[in-house]
Amino acid sequence: MDVLLTPSGGKKHLLLGNEAIVRGAIEAGLAFATCYPGTPSSEVPDTLYRLRKQNPDKVKYYFEYSTNEKVALECAAGAAASGLKTLCTMKHVGMNVAADPLMTLAYVGTRAGMVILCADDPSMFPSQNEQDNRYYARLNGLPMLEPSGAAQAKEMTKYAFELSEELMTPVILRTTTRVNHAREPVPFEKKARVKTQKKFEKAPMQLVTVPAVSRNLHLRLLNIHNQAQAISEKSPYNTIKGRGKWGVITNGVSACYVEDAVADLGAKSKIKVFTLGMSWPLPEKKLVRFIKSVDKVLIVEELEPIMEEAVRALAQEYGVKVEIAGKMKGQVPAKSVDVEPTQFFSRAFEYTPRLVRQSIADYFGIKHKDTAELKLAGMPVPPGRPPNLCAGCPHRATYHAIKEMYGQEAIYPTDIGCYTLGLLPPIQAADFLICMGSSVSSAGGIAMATGQKVIAFIGDSTFFHSGLTGLVNGVHNNHNFTLVILDNGTTAMTGHQPHPGVDTEAIGDITTHVPLEPLIKGLGVEHVTTIKPFKVRASQKAIKAAVDFEGVSVIISQELCPLYEKRVAPRSRKPFAIRENKCKGHMDCINKIACPAMFVEAGQARINTQACIGCALCAQICPENAILPVKG
Repeated sequence: MDVLLTPSGGKKHLLLGNEAIVRGAIEAGLAFATCYPGTPSSEVPDTLYRLRKQNPDKVKYYFEYSTNEKVALECAAGAAASGLKTLCTMKHVGMNVAADPLMTLAYVGTRAGMVILCADDPSMFPSQNEQDNRYYARLNGLPMLEPSGAAQAKEMTKYAFELSEELMTPVILRTTTRVNHAREPVPFEKKARVKTQKKFEKAPMQLVTVPAVSRNLHLRLLNIHNQAQAISEKSPYNTIKGRGKWGVITNGVSACYVEDAVADLGAKSKIKVFTLGMSWPLPEKKLVRFIKSVDKVLIVEELEPIMEEAVRALAQEYGVKVEIAGKMKGQVPAKSVDVEPTQFFSRAFEYTPRLVRQSIADYFGIKHKDTAELKLAGMPVPPGRPPNLCAGCPHRATYHAIKEMYGQEAIYPTDIGCYTLGLLPPIQAADFLICMGSSVSSAGGIAMATGQKVIAFIGDSTFFHSGLTGLVNGVHNNHNFTLVILDNGTTAMTGHQPHPGVDTEAIGDITTHVPLEPLIKGLGVEHVTTIKPFKVRASQKAIKAAVDFEGVSVIISQELCPLYEKRVAPRSRKPFAIRENKCKGHMDCINKIACPAMFVEAGQARINTQACIGCALCAQICPENAILPVKG
């Protein structure tokens, strides 16, 4: 039995932050979970899925990978309205997709505990923006909890269900990458009993949001906010530690950095720290008492100055004359009006322990000797290693076939996934991207606005997520573009999760496979063709026919992700090698496809046979036929 399913408590286990969230949900009595995977939240649904598959007799909850975050939230809302404890997980940009139902779900509320995990990504490790989703709690009026580490993530997840049931409203659990992906010993408690089935009780005057109903529901939400604020004032997660006349207000993983910094600086007797664990609604009275008790305050929060703005407003409202600093230039005490206020933190990117320690020392005038940075003078500069498509990735073959035919003549809207790396040289087949599904819709806009040839790219999982409506729009409005669906049989970028287009038999899943070609034809697309991208000449012939078609055409480029293939359908293929006596040094293999299994040594192109998977793309483009399978 997996340790996360341990029925009793009393022991500590070393867990990833995301695993701790799963354990917290299980201890709370989780009955229903939905998601769309997205880093840094992906391990939460992946763990729920793994436990469900490995221990079907031990696991009582229902779990699904939904087609997108909006669907995931709506499905979970239905379960919560039926009286089941539910969890819905997504990354920060996924909250944008789910925002439509989220705003009104806050009005409707729940009939059982419902937790929405939203994982923000400061510094944008695998993301297109670093929006601060604390604003969502303020926008929709829902309580928000922010753990600072794995142990607290488990504890807060469990409490979030309790708080949700107390207020009968969804609760947002906001994490960031460092919380999701850090490990910590996590104490276990006893698992709650799980109720897996309930009867839906009809109450249309509460659950059907026509205007007459919603007016009353809005008043209900405002009342819940007042209740939640009273709870926040007494919350054990809004803590004050230390003593002294200097104050720090912080949240999330920044609280860990602050705690270490105060200890490193020997300032425990001088600095007291207010950590906001229940960050919305704000514990206003407690915050006012705190800022009244200190001479100056430093706000340490990643991304936007949300707490700082709130604390400044409270100081103004209650007439508290205290110096406040953080990200914003402004407020200094009256006696120091000639002093230029300083910004100690940036609104961009995540913080580091060194940065927080230095900023605290600078602001409070604490002398300290920081650890010396490593001196790298004289050390060789490591070679740059840009992100790259894997050796044998079928996307590379698709891109090559299209670029050889259309070069920079065509416009290439692209989408969110591994294939976004088509942006980089030598492929350079990415011209426009804003969000999941935007390639399809923007392709129509660009084609109608310019009359240029437009070839858009989208992955199979992303197509099911948010490409369908854009394709219907293109058909309906007589747009003229070609959509290439890069079908590698899985959700590759976030860890090979299933989606509706996955061959579910290969992974032993009970979900139903939805094949792409009949679905697309059913949407009204008249020209649909499926290619095998490693058959370069045949693919190019099919591509030309699709691009020449007047109207919306779709190419399904179908080949399994090589990493996924190793797990579900391994096959033996010989690696390739370059016959040096035949090679004339054209370097097409290097300059046109940039496969990471290939390299140049002493002016000669070579292949790392340990990395090569035998896809044969390079062999097909070599003008001298100098690339052949390894003998033996």
